[in-house]
Amino acid sequence: MAIGFMEVQLVKAKGLHETDIFAHMDPYVLLQYKGQERKSSVIHEGGSNPVWNEKFVFRVEYPGSGDQYKLNLIIMDKDVFSADDFVGQATIYVKDLLAEGAENGSAEIRQHKYSVVRADQSYCGEIEVAITFTRKEDEYADDDIGGWRQSCF
Repeated sequence: MAIGFMEVQLVKAKGLHETDIFAHMDPYVLLQYKGQERKSSVIHEGGSNPVWNEKFVFRVEYPGSGDQYKLNLIIMDKDVFSADDFVGQATIYVKDLLAEGAENGSAEIRQHKYSVVRADQSYCGEIEVAITFTRKEDEYADDDIGGWRQSCF
């Protein structure tokens, strides 16, 4: 089993459908991977073309429990006086990325655009992300003895 870190570079979204009537929406993204969740910053008055340029890191095991190797990007509109509005979501399947990274030490999906869909699966814009997976090196080097490092003294 390979253990490592998946780094997600959340770049921007384009062509999102506005959910607010009287003002531009304030979008943010919930990034979810196997029970782990990260939240981007809220782009105040970001409207339908917000730019984040933020990085998020997830701990990953490959192969791990279950077979759902998907990263969900859920775009929400922050509201002050009511519940936040669902804008849309994109799902990225990362199984091939993790398999390559587990074998070679690292792998990447260069910056790429993914379709954002509503709950009814209709298209409502795109989101741009880049993803890298880096396998964690073994915790103990050859000079470790029973979990203790041999001293030079």
